[in-house]
Amino acid sequence: MYPLVRLAKEYVIHRNADDLPALGTHVSHHRCWPQDIDLFMEMNNGRILTILDLGRTTLARRVGLLRTLRQNKWGLTMAGVSVRYRKRIRPFVKFRTVSKTVGWDQRFFYLDQSIWIGETCAAQALYRSAVTDKNGIVRPDRVLAASGYVGETPTLPDWITHWIDAEATRPWPPVDDGTSAR
Repeated sequence: MYPLVRLAKEYVIHRNADDLPALGTHVSHHRCWPQDIDLFMEMNNGRILTILDLGRTTLARRVGLLRTLRQNKWGLTMAGVSVRYRKRIRPFVKFRTVSKTVGWDQRFFYLDQSIWIGETCAAQALYRSAVTDKNGIVRPDRVLAASGYVGETPTLPDWITHWIDAEATRPWPPVDDGTSAR
């Protein structure tokens, strides 16, 4: 089940937080609760992605994206993710998430998110996100214009452009070796 109580908590805690610029950074604080753990007594990898979702949602609100989406009747979707898990998050451990938009290309926005326990990065994710309407993907330049952004398009770091290039070589739909019908 989606953690609606945690989402409400994030909205209440950050309700008076300053607006952020389009490339601003949102930080939130959390704790690993018993309902977050798996059989290995650590935060479940799926729950980590859900916690990151809460960070992206609050980031979207603080940069004005949610308002722009409502005004234009647009949607928001995830189009890809690459995650590194490096440190276990044990029950009752406090941690923080850091969420920021790194940049965009002709179709997608790229977001960098990380989870930190003290000074140690426990997980990091690169997300590819798209704004959509009834006709498909809305170009980022159109979204940015609607939200009032007047800055330059940032240059994406090499590691992100390499990921984009690698994703372009990935077959879609996946190659069916005959086992999917079993």
